Amino acid sequence: MKKLFDTDNKEKETQKSEVDTAALARRMPNIKVFSGTSHPDLAQRIVDRLGIDLGKVVTKKFSNLETCVEIGESVRGEDVYIVQSGSGEVNDNLMELLIMINACKIASASRVTAVIPCFPYARQDKKDKNDKSEKEQNVEKWKSIEWKFRSRAPISAKLVANMLSVAGADHIITMDLHASQIQGFFDIPVDNLYAEPAVLKWIKENIAEWRNSIIVSPDAGGAKRVTSIADRLNVEFALIHKERRKANEVASMVLVGDVKDRVAILVDDMADTCGTICHAAEKLMEAGATKVYAILTHGIFSGPAISRINNACFEAVVVTNTIPQDRHMKDCSKVQCIDVSMMFAEAVRRTHNGESVSYLFSNVPY
Repeated sequence: MKKLFDTDNKEKETQKSEVDTAALARRMPNIKVFSGTSHPDLAQRIVDRLGIDLGKVVTKKFSNLETCVEIGESVRGEDVYIVQSGSGEVNDNLMELLIMINACKIASASRVTAVIPCFPYARQDKKDKNDKSEKEQNVEKWKSIEWKFRSRAPISAKLVANMLSVAGADHIITMDLHASQIQGFFDIPVDNLYAEPAVLKWIKENIAEWRNSIIVSPDAGGAKRVTSIADRLNVEFALIHKERRKANEVASMVLVGDVKDRVAILVDDMADTCGTICHAAEKLMEAGATKVYAILTHGIFSGPAISRINNACFEAVVVTNTIPQDRHMKDCSKVQCIDVSMMFAEAVRRTHNGESVSYLFSNVPY
């Protein structure tokens, strides 16, 4: 009798799960969301928010380290979204994304959207003047004609844009591009979401003295970003002018603005080795700031970043989860995380239903 009762219960549970799945399918028809290996947690949060299941995909590497991707379910005529962030093993993750896009495209998906929370190679968006080598500094003839020579560096962000388009991507969803002009590298639609609404919400909820704060940009390039946040909070802003000797090395810093007896909030789009923000924090404390917070959209934290943050004078270093942060949060108690999965989920929902996503530029969906 007990056995019969258990069997009935199992059948009821199976029927209930089938009904739930059918209800979800009716609510979001013809949509599939797949995750790459770079950030499965974010992809899972996105589908949980949408109320659908994550698509089945198998990713493996051959013995020669070639990437192999197998899509585990039909995508014919479906609206496909592939979540893959430009973090960790950036080159492997980028290649995996390109293969997944192409696999879905040649399997007759009606539209393939790449959801790239942190866009890879975004810092390589233009050619800069190259620093002179020692040889050039010592040879007079090079000094006389140095203005003719520009860096022979590639514009890799444009190359990545071309690769995504050629692979078959029809649409890109990303967040806080290092330079918003990267959108112009594409001939397909690009939705560049902003972490600003989530940042404002965090500041108001977690910094009690936010009305006596000053928003600081660690470089001149972020001035537009900090003025926008300062205007929304109705506080003042400052910026730090820096000169670099070479990549990841800061030469000198000059603070422009008055931070004395105020809570300084450093805002930037990304932090890699954290040399810039740690030097900036020291500068702000020397200038009389009472506390220093750092809020960053993409916390890459490579090399000595975590040890620098541990030794710096930050109250907190706040990042979003466009890049996995679990390990960083274990290694450093100052690192805190803002969840932005609901913004990507809402962008996916609105894109799928043909609705405007501009609401997300100034609001956090609940």
